[in-house]
Amino acid sequence: MRLHAIAALLASATALSTPTAQLSRAATFWRYATPVVAKYLGQLASIELQERLSGTCLSDEECAVAWEDAHVSGASAFRKTVDDLGGFYVKTGQIVASRQDLFPKQYSNALAGLTDFVDPLPSAEVRRVVAEETLRPGEVWEDVFSEWDDAPLGAASVAQVHRAVLSEKYGNKEVAVKVQRPGVETTLLGDVKQLKRLAKPLRGTTPVDYYIVFQELESQLADEFDFIREAAAMERIGTTLNEAPGGAALVVPRTVPSLCSKRVLVMDYLRGEPLSRLAERLPEGADLGPAGKALLAALTDAFGRCIFSTGFFHADPHPGNLFVLDDGRIGLIDFGQVKQISGKARCTLGKVMCALARRERSTEEPYGVLRDLEPLAELGDELGVVLRDGALRPEGPAAVSMWLFDDASEPLPGGFEQSELSPKAPAMSLKSFPQDLVFVARSSVLIKGLAARLGVKWSLASKWAPMAVEALDLNDADARGVRRRGRLSKLGDGVKARLSRVVAPVVRRRLAAR
Repeated sequence: MRLHAIAALLASATALSTPTAQLSRAATFWRYATPVVAKYLGQLASIELQERLSGTCLSDEECAVAWEDAHVSGASAFRKTVDDLGGFYVKTGQIVASRQDLFPKQYSNALAGLTDFVDPLPSAEVRRVVAEETLRPGEVWEDVFSEWDDAPLGAASVAQVHRAVLSEKYGNKEVAVKVQRPGVETTLLGDVKQLKRLAKPLRGTTPVDYYIVFQELESQLADEFDFIREAAAMERIGTTLNEAPGGAALVVPRTVPSLCSKRVLVMDYLRGEPLSRLAERLPEGADLGPAGKALLAALTDAFGRCIFSTGFFHADPHPGNLFVLDDGRIGLIDFGQVKQISGKARCTLGKVMCALARRERSTEEPYGVLRDLEPLAELGDELGVVLRDGALRPEGPAAVSMWLFDDASEPLPGGFEQSELSPKAPAMSLKSFPQDLVFVARSSVLIKGLAARLGVKWSLASKWAPMAVEALDLNDADARGVRRRGRLSKLGDGVKARLSRVVAPVVRRRLAAR
């Protein structure tokens, strides 16, 4: 019960130092969390005693059975916390539901279908915030907006978005206006602190270091409350994509700088449908032909160029933030979460892509000959990937890289399996993952997941390796077998740009025919 006591003490300490509103939320959180922690610790003690008495370790299958009840109880408590408190717990729940590589399947199942939708703010309050942030001295509402839709396009925990048309003075164009909910920053940052307090004393007892996961989410969340920063991120990423040969693979809305502030963001209105909504109507393995590959090519090109050319990229690429536009292009929205990775991390990541792309295959070892796995293991060490004690080497670190960045249909070495639900998934052998690369992995999971849903063989490594060689000027040893493909890759950029313009019509025709 040691960790149970620690959790209780931490909860008490939190209560003594938290304002009244936050105290109430913290108390509710710990009312749900404390019994769950106690159950997990009791089960852990039971397993350790059983293993000591038998002198053998439980198999993966036996462990899964042993933890089943604790996972079911924990997942139920988490769902109740989300339903009662909303806020950051909703965002966390969405991540848990989509990351079965990091969290037990019981949690992912319990939180499936969770949406970050809250009741919209009253129209008068929205207009008050917008007026305070955008109107200059002497201006009235009509001086800025000729049209304003009071019904929001969407209302989430951080902000809600309205369609509007600017006055002639400000360009007379259709825009989307993102308005931050008053007081939300204090509430959500308080929520994530509770999750960190829960995760910290459990470090080393869970398959994944959840403290690092929540720490990174806290860092990203803090940036979401500054819309001036978000506007700058949109401009920077838009510039990176527009500089690509053949034009931008994805459309990034342009901002209206004179009307942007910390709490209000005014940008181009993109007409289209979220990819998440299209995906709901698309059966597994649906064949979209060239349109499906064009969609994957656009996402792969956009994220690869951002990651390897500048290291600055969109860090929340879930399907709800990707739009299939009416004109056939793909739009990317919501730049509240962005990530900058270091030049050193980019260089090492580029070497990983090259090593994966040039692996030799054989019928005896379909995942690649053993001598090609050792460099992958060494690069994993360089990135900061740490595996649990007893993990195979070099097969373990190599399997992690292949699982994240190679074709999902390829077999993995060392008996590892591609399925995120399998106890033999590479993520189950991870002790810690570099904080810098959590969101790179998240981007790769999105693209690989979409490829799997469309039934398309897709290796990110083979697509990103030429970009890495080109952007990072890797030496001949690292770029061996890749540089030639890098030069040729430019020839396909214009084709990809044109193909992306036919995605929407094809997708919609195929859906209409079903």
